[in-house]
Formats: sequence, C-alpha cells, structure tokens
Amino acid sequence: MATTGLPPTTHTDLSRVTETLEMIAPRWSAWVLMTLAERPLRYAEIKPKLPWLADGQLHPRLRKLTEAGLVERTAYAPRHVTYGLTRRGAELMPVLAVIATWGNTHLEKDLVPNAKTGELEPERIAAADTVEDSLVLITPRHATPLLWTLKARGSASAKSLAADAMPGYNLSTVYPPLRQLIDDGLVDVTDASVFRLSATGQALAPVYSALSAWAAGRQVATAPAHVLWGPALSPSQGRTGTWVTHHERQPASRASEVAAAPAVSAAQRPAARWQPGDLFSHQVPARPIAAPPAGGHRR
Repeated sequence: MATTGLPPTTHTDLSRVTETLEMIAPRWSAWVLMTLAERPLRYAEIKPKLPWLADGQLHPRLRKLTEAGLVERTAYAPRHVTYGLTRRGAELMPVLAVIATWGNTHLEKDLVPNAKTGELEPERIAAADTVEDSLVLITPRHATPLLWTLKARGSASAKSLAADAMPGYNLSTVYPPLRQLIDDGLVDVTDASVFRLSATGQALAPVYSALSAWAAGRQVATAPAHVLWGPALSPSQGRTGTWVTHHERQPASRASEVAAAPAVSAAQRPAARWQPGDLFSHQVPARPIAAPPAGGHRR
C-alpha cells in the first residue's frame, strides 16, 4: 500500500492488514476457504457445495488462494487432487469468525416472515456471505487507512486525513472514499466538516485486532490488546440506529437457502474451527446465481 503519515509501527501494522485484506477480499474467497475448513476436498466435492460458481470462477479462486499460501493443492495421482487449508489458512478461520460476528451484528438485514409464526424477523444470512459483505466495506482502496487514521486522531478534517492516510494525493481525492465510508455508516461528519468514526466504525476494533494478529503470525485468541484499536469490543457495542449500509445482498444470502453464524462475542469464537452448520444449514439448491456486477458494492 502507499506510504502514510501514520507512525512507522502503526504504518507497518496497517500495511500487513491491508495485504491480508487483499488476499481474502476477492469475491467467493471466504466461501472457498470456509468450505475447506473441515477437511481437504477434491474439486468434484467442492463444486456441489458452491453450485453457483462456474469452473471459470472456481478454478481461478482456488489457484489464487493456493498462490497466497492459504490453500494447499495435493496431487496423489493425475486424477486424484485435493485442496485443503494450509496451516496459515486454518489459522485464518478464527479471523473470519470475528468478521462474521461483526457483520451479523452490524450489517443490514431484510425482514422476512417466520416460517412457523408468520411474524417478521431479520433474515438469517450465511456466515460466508456475512464475511464477504463485511469485507466489501473495508477493502476499497484507502478505506482502511482512513479508518485507522480516524481511530488514531479521534477526529480530523479532510485535509488532515488526506495528509495522514493519503499523502501524495490531491485533497479532492480524499472525498470519494470518505463519502462512501459515510454512506456505509462507518464514519460520521459534523456540520463543521469534521470527520470521526461512527459507533459502528469503532466496533470494527475486534476485526482489525484479529487481522493484525494473524498478519503478524500471532494466534488470534492469545494476541494482546491492539495498540491502536484496544481490546476487542463485544458484538453489541456500538450497535445503534439502523443497520449499516443499504445495498442489497446477493441471492445466495436468502434465508430459505442458508443460515447465519450465531451472534456470539469475539472472545467466544476465535479458538473454534468452522463447523459445517456455520456455512450451510442444509444442502444448497443447485441453481445458478447471477454473478455480481463488476465494481461497486456486492450488497
């Protein structure tokens, strides 16, 4: 990532986190990683679990994750190849659990009728979808550096943010990513054009703390409190007002297809591995799902 005006130690930490996000943010990466969390699988076993992905989408994703060192390809014979998580890939699962917990608490949910009572209630979302929807908010270029700068400063003007998070860029360049962060509910702005993290942006503490620990090669469950983001917040802290963002989710998230991860605290989840029920509530219908449009939000 580009050089920032943050202190050297914070900049190094931020660089590791943004590199990690670049590895796991591409569409369907979380789905593939979480599908392989329990055991290595052959390609023919992975495909039915992700029926909406064509070969032209699944093969490249497996290759990219293998090149990133998160997935290991093992060839036993010309036609017997398995894909499984590497040690680093397995250590990433608690991080995805923390991200899913944040998203399950803070992302918008449509109201759907309860199958038994008919009463409206928030839809249940697949954990992998929740992870990917959460990553959409913090992975655009400059988004995470701006959030870290606001966390470090407390509040700042656009000029100060541009100097610290985007040095070398024109002042006007800082406004588009800032507007997006405001639209997504992660940043607030006052009438005097002073920017600060919203309550939901502050609640990203466990997400960035977990990403930082993994990127530095530390166990998420045993990592000390982050020097900038502090101790992990409980999932409900900072949850106020309406859900974050207003973008529609992809069809794979419908309540009739998959179930969301339980909303438990980050302290309860990190050491656990993903279980099959965390990803699928039952067999996913084998129907094609339209690929998201290029660019922009996936929700």
